[in-house]
Amino acid sequence: MVHSDWGDWLPTAVESATPAGVAVWYLGCNGFVLKGEGGTTLFVDPYLGTGDPPRTIRMIPVPFDPRDVQEADAVLATHEHTDHVHGPSQAPILAETGAAFYAPDDSLAVARGEEAWDDRYAVSTDQYEEVAEGDAFEVGEFTVHVEPAHDPDATHPVSYVFEHDAGTIFHGGDTKPSEEFERLGREYDIDLGILAFGSVGAIPDKQTREPKRTRWYNDENQVVRAASDLRFDRFLPSHWDMWKGLTADPKALHHHVRSFEFPQRLELAEIGDRVDVTGE
Repeated sequence: MVHSDWGDWLPTAVESATPAGVAVWYLGCNGFVLKGEGGTTLFVDPYLGTGDPPRTIRMIPVPFDPRDVQEADAVLATHEHTDHVHGPSQAPILAETGAAFYAPDDSLAVARGEEAWDDRYAVSTDQYEEVAEGDAFEVGEFTVHVEPAHDPDATHPVSYVFEHDAGTIFHGGDTKPSEEFERLGREYDIDLGILAFGSVGAIPDKQTREPKRTRWYNDENQVVRAASDLRFDRFLPSHWDMWKGLTADPKALHHHVRSFEFPQRLELAEIGDRVDVTGE
């Protein structure tokens, strides 16, 4: 059961919004909501859990109860890790709204196998949609392209490119720089790009619980390299706020991006914040 620190104001704000283009809310961790001007609403990697203390300790509020979400057309997962595929966070959204769940094979294996969303949360089998690199599909007013990601800690990660009449949004999951990104930067005109950013910290090992030097997300130089290769107009760093020992200061990225042609602008958001893509 998820217990929200903020009540239902955030899902209510999403449902009542009438964006001119696409509104994007940052849910903390690597979670986002995209809502188009026609009302299509997409959730990407929403995670409302508290981690596995004392190994992984959530440092930010739980922004909503998934049962308070009444409008969603799709939930998308970038890879199989717990903070990207999580039954208590995502399955109630699917059960309440009838939204489709788009995810690569190993992510679906967690949802349908290890976590048994079908049985525990009354998720229907026809709500699952397997995706792979090279796929493209329509969800309402969005065209979604499934592209490669480079996350050595995941078994099958993907990134998503969301095309809308108002602009194009990239979500890389927990990807590090990839040889594919220069190609993607040429193929897509990315108005807003999202990449995971964090520090290196001593995190208890999963088996031994002894502190272990851990790098799960891009450091300053890695994340700017990826953003530059992808030719972002606006770059929104994510995940920097989440885990004790791996948090970082995204304001420091101003020093790293300013000599590069891309990204053209650093877009900083805290949990609950909204940014807009309007095509202007």
